[in-house]
Amino acid sequence: MTYIMTGIEGFELTEQDLTNLDHPLTCGVIFFKRNFKNYDQLVRLVNHIRALKGKDFILAVDQEGGRVIRFGLPFTQLPPLGLIGRQFVNNTDAAKTLCHLHAWLMATELLSVGIDLSFAPVLDIDNGSDVIGDRAFTNNPLLVSELAALYCNSMHAAGMKTTAKHYPGHGTVKADSHFELPIDSRSQAELFDHDMLPFSQLIPTGCIDAMMLSHVIYSKVCDLPAGYSKKWHQEILRQQQKFQGVSISDDLGMKAAECVGDILQRYQACVDAGIDLTLLCEPKLCSDLYSNNRLKYLPNNPAKLIKIKRLKGQSTLDTQQPFWQQMRWQQARKALVSLMADIIGQIK
Repeated sequence: MTYIMTGIEGFELTEQDLTNLDHPLTCGVIFFKRNFKNYDQLVRLVNHIRALKGKDFILAVDQEGGRVIRFGLPFTQLPPLGLIGRQFVNNTDAAKTLCHLHAWLMATELLSVGIDLSFAPVLDIDNGSDVIGDRAFTNNPLLVSELAALYCNSMHAAGMKTTAKHYPGHGTVKADSHFELPIDSRSQAELFDHDMLPFSQLIPTGCIDAMMLSHVIYSKVCDLPAGYSKKWHQEILRQQQKFQGVSISDDLGMKAAECVGDILQRYQACVDAGIDLTLLCEPKLCSDLYSNNRLKYLPNNPAKLIKIKRLKGQSTLDTQQPFWQQMRWQQARKALVSLMADIIGQIK
């Protein structure tokens, strides 16, 4: 049994959305730009989903900063993580402060409106990938580990669980898995010595609550993408690295995910690999999967569902008033604006 987090169509729930949300495999919703018109609309949408599915239903988004921001103003339009890494070279203390403020503001703003998770932080290396780039902290694996640990701790301080991505590393292979199938031909030893290093170093610390596996084939290790691979998920991540958190496969609608067949075959590959949760970001693709009668015969797995529900967030702000009216947010936002002004001044 692999549970599903589905996307929804727009600013409010459609009949198709309601049907997908009602399916027993659906345990959450992932939001996109198409779901955000303004603050009030988003709050109404979140409250509608909560009224239907309850407080343990997981709501998530990718609000990384930089190129990957789904919600516009009044949510803070955060810079990419790569700025933190670049600043570290010039001013270590300022970079660490920026890292903390980035994580705390991102998490508190989302949690205050009822969003449990931002799938963050990115642990990939900025090493030539078309899709990663400045989404990563830097091209130095050891510095990625250091900054990611600080970022995770700040997310936890805000009340949000963490999701490291894209295991075992998407930053060195050039192709973008949204549009083609990336193949990384390095040996397992080479991967562990470079792209895998941040994941390997952070797993034992317990600061990673969930792990998103990539749709990249590491051909010297396994002939399947990591998100479909028993080798990567069960043997390496679970057994060798002792990861106990939630495993998440990237979106099954991505081009790279199609390498094993139709949507049922993609979902079955996740089941076979033992993945806890997978993303189906396009509502129609989710409906296509749920129309297959074979899903009715999958056994229920309450233990796995309980583990996923532990990703539930807990806001440290007052959820009864907008985040921008609260002093703790105002202080953090003022500090971020001041720090960013200094950084931009140095760049000029």
